Amino acid sequence: MELFFTILILLAMVGLSNVLSGQFPFVPVPLMQIALGMIVAAAPAGLHMHLEPELFFVLFIAPLLYNDGKHVSRTELWKLRVPIILLAVGLVFATVFLIGYAIHWMIPSIPLPVAFGLAAILSPTDAVAVGSLAGRIRLPSSLMHLLEGEALMNDASGLVAFKFAIAAALTGSFSLAHASVSFLLIAIGGIGVGAVTALLISGVRVWLRRSGLEDETMHMLVHLLTPFALYLIAEQLGVSGILAAVAGGVVHAIERDRMSSIKPLSHELSDNTWSVIVFILNGLVFVILGLQLPSVFKQVFDEPSLNNGAVIAYAVVIFLMLLVLRFLWAYSFSRGGRWIGKKTASNVKIKFGMLAMTALSGVRGAVTLAGAFSIPLLLDNGAPFPERSLVIFLSAVVILLSLVAASVFLPLFAQQPAEDTAAERAAAERKGERLIMGAAIRAVHAATTEDNEAESASVISDYERWRSNPEEDMRRMQLRGKDDLEERELRLKAIEEERRTANKLLREERITEMQAAMFQSNLEQMSMVLSARTNLFKLLIKFWLQELRAVLTKQESRIKAMRDLSSSDRDAIRNLKVQTCEAALSSLRTERKCDARAAVIGHYEHMLSRLKSPYSFGKSLEGDEEVRRDLQWIAIQAERDEVQSLFERNEITRDVADKLRRTIRTREATILSEVLD
Repeated sequence: MELFFTILILLAMVGLSNVLSGQFPFVPVPLMQIALGMIVAAAPAGLHMHLEPELFFVLFIAPLLYNDGKHVSRTELWKLRVPIILLAVGLVFATVFLIGYAIHWMIPSIPLPVAFGLAAILSPTDAVAVGSLAGRIRLPSSLMHLLEGEALMNDASGLVAFKFAIAAALTGSFSLAHASVSFLLIAIGGIGVGAVTALLISGVRVWLRRSGLEDETMHMLVHLLTPFALYLIAEQLGVSGILAAVAGGVVHAIERDRMSSIKPLSHELSDNTWSVIVFILNGLVFVILGLQLPSVFKQVFDEPSLNNGAVIAYAVVIFLMLLVLRFLWAYSFSRGGRWIGKKTASNVKIKFGMLAMTALSGVRGAVTLAGAFSIPLLLDNGAPFPERSLVIFLSAVVILLSLVAASVFLPLFAQQPAEDTAAERAAAERKGERLIMGAAIRAVHAATTEDNEAESASVISDYERWRSNPEEDMRRMQLRGKDDLEERELRLKAIEEERRTANKLLREERITEMQAAMFQSNLEQMSMVLSARTNLFKLLIKFWLQELRAVLTKQESRIKAMRDLSSSDRDAIRNLKVQTCEAALSSLRTERKCDARAAVIGHYEHMLSRLKSPYSFGKSLEGDEEVRRDLQWIAIQAERDEVQSLFERNEITRDVADKLRRTIRTREATILSEVLD
């Protein structure tokens, strides 16, 4: 049970960190997750978890890198092959030798092989942390592709260099020639084993399908086990399991591209499942990292032979040396050659800002700390490993410093240009809206069957009309700008007036409690999708309490109850809606004149005209209208997913994402308002 509770707490921290990120967008999510892990560990009855490096690599690093390999742009990877190799291999070994000698000179108590090991484990960068920062500060896409490619490869090169350095510390012997040959064999072997194993697994999946085994759940299980198989097989053969996982991901992406027209639904299922897994694993990596830090700090700070101020100063100096070396490395290879895919003449210099962003983006992460924890406790002769606790402490502090420095200084170099005018931002919003509508159309297409073709065509037709009408799209964007908040406030006031009117009719016994409860439930859902964050939590609690009461009292769901309503109940609810709409309109007409008021009044007038039509009511949740409503919800969810995906891929800013989400909420509220009309 203890392990079960530990997992629950860790998952809760991951969820809490993403809730907090919405409230404090200026703080990177990895930093929040590390802080939450430290708080949980430092509490009086705190959570403690021993970090098993081998288990950590196979359980977290292998599937994350496999997923990165699946989604990395192979075109960009090839185009940026020179700078990627220079950073992922060349810079790693330059870091090992230059920073390693500097660490040994600065801290003589750390033997040279151990100093090389510390420098090696500090060389891998963490693309997850950089990606989190990029979603907030919009790094150039070319730089992001470079960082992604670097992170895919430098984990392997850094860990191989670390392995040889620690072996030298344990045995007291080291051969540069042997280490160089071994590195090539381990790297090339890892790529080869990963590619061959991935092809074999793909062949097995094809054979299973040809044998009639089309169960998507079983095929999804094969997908989930693939990265672990790639990593473990490669490690058993003595080659790089990390590069094997990356290569397997790339092979899977190639196979997917070839088969994309055959099994689109299975690909969508795979993407949705992997998105959940990656979200959880990314969060757990940093929460677990935070769990380790209090014990690491305590062990060093309680050591009487170490000066606390001195060891912190050592960590700061090491971080600055890594930063300067990375900047100089990028600068030296940017003159007269290719850097981030751009040809430059010998007399043309890459901008300082781009070089500074390249240097600051070298954020260290969980691989660094896991590698440090893998240092053995004893040497081969039985003596304690020299300065093991200090090495782990320095690694942990450098991780924190790299995250903080990137979050503070990267925005200074990645600011939007001055010519990013309101018109350009509006254009970005229009582009984003067309993209999310396209995602909704694809989702409805994927959910289309022979039984719902007509309803699917109706929903798709609506989205196609919205997407292909740029004039209406422009007008909606212009009205939605400064009046968006005012319109939501007016709609919430109108809903409150509807609620008061319904309560008044209930007190006068002109409607039954069941009719009032169903009507109020619909209003609560509309309030939730329209409310700002400050009111949303209160409304959610209220809605959950209502749902819990319904479960405890064994009330039927609102949708099922609507299907079972008698004709008299339907007429009563229709009349109730007419009266509440009229009350809301009377209230709205007393508000000051503005575009927002006109839009809300138009919405209620349209609703009244439908309610008073003799053919409008009683069909909304029967037959094809119920199916159409389900497809509308699928489209709405696809829009939300696409907004999050665009934001994570650094294609839209947070402001644009928030505006698109408000548009989706408005569309959702409109659907909800039609459930009872």
